[in-house]
Amino acid sequence: MTAALAALPWPSTAAVALVQLVGSGFAAHGQPDRAGLDAVAQLLLVAGPLLLLARRALPRIAVFGCVAVTVVYLALDHPYGPVFLSAVVAAGHAVTAGHRRAAVGGMLLLWAGLLITADRPLDWGEAVAAGAWMVAVLAISELVRIRRAQRAAEQAEQAAAERRRADEERLRIARELHDVLAHSISVINVQAGMGLALLDSDPEQTRAALTTIRSASREALGEVRQVLDTLRASGAAPRAPAPGLDRLPDLAEQAAHAGLRVETSTEGTPAPLPPGADLAAFRIVQEALTNIVRHSGSRTARLRLRYAPGLLDIRIDDDGPATGAGAGGGNGLVGMRERAAALGGTVTAGPRPDGGFRVDARLPRAARDQASPPDLRETM
Repeated sequence: MTAALAALPWPSTAAVALVQLVGSGFAAHGQPDRAGLDAVAQLLLVAGPLLLLARRALPRIAVFGCVAVTVVYLALDHPYGPVFLSAVVAAGHAVTAGHRRAAVGGMLLLWAGLLITADRPLDWGEAVAAGAWMVAVLAISELVRIRRAQRAAEQAEQAAAERRRADEERLRIARELHDVLAHSISVINVQAGMGLALLDSDPEQTRAALTTIRSASREALGEVRQVLDTLRASGAAPRAPAPGLDRLPDLAEQAAHAGLRVETSTEGTPAPLPPGADLAAFRIVQEALTNIVRHSGSRTARLRLRYAPGLLDIRIDDDGPATGAGAGGGNGLVGMRERAAALGGTVTAGPRPDGGFRVDARLPRAARDQASPPDLRETM
């Protein structure tokens, strides 16, 4: 109960009451033909503002109550003055709260009461003037309501944009983790299987497999730390550059340790890519090689980079055959397509007529001004 009373608009109500009491006292000096401010008049001057305390919870009652008090005050022939203020405030608040009909009805009743209680018949000019300022009150209140609604919509849009940016950043980090871990764990899995198979018969090959596992796990941990650093230091620049096509030799070396030989060829004149395209190209190649290691019986992959005007075409082929569940790439292909689509590019992937598999990615070499972030929920 105490909290509810504290939440009432006491300061504004007290201000309106003070203005009505003091202002009416000054106004009474210039109106000797009307009744003075007796106890009843002062009670009415306070009753209107008191009704304003209910304007938030009961705006209709506040409007019609303030209008009724004002009309009674005028009917008792008390002086004109700021007695209208409580009715104006109540009507204005009703409009801004969306109760236009109550506000309009209250102003019409007040206008009619002003005409009826006048000590002399008002001419049309005075009647129109009285109605005009009431219409002005309603119009100004409507403008305030519209402006508040616009401000609320802008704030909601800003909050939604911030949430979208946060979601996009989380999805970006999730995608990076998916790509790093999927590739490294695939290499580790292949090498671990090889090491177990050759543990007794070929200790040296087992040692090589374990060395590859250690190298792949170390690199994976380094990339995971780099990605997670963006979570620990919001807004800070990463301490290491994002991987790009300059690290293709590392990918080829890792694939070689997993038993996959990568043949790389380049057509056209190599040129630097925008950071986003460079990272996307690296991840697409990484995912394609990972899929070959996991889902293909081929031990050779052919990687071709073709630099055309404004375009980089990446083609990865293997001779198959497809092996195991999910052969053909599974969710990894979805991630490739989303990466390319975010940059305005495309990825096509599918089996070749001769039984092999091909991934063809086309990425623009110019940075897009506005790239729609991909929805990666399907890839997780």
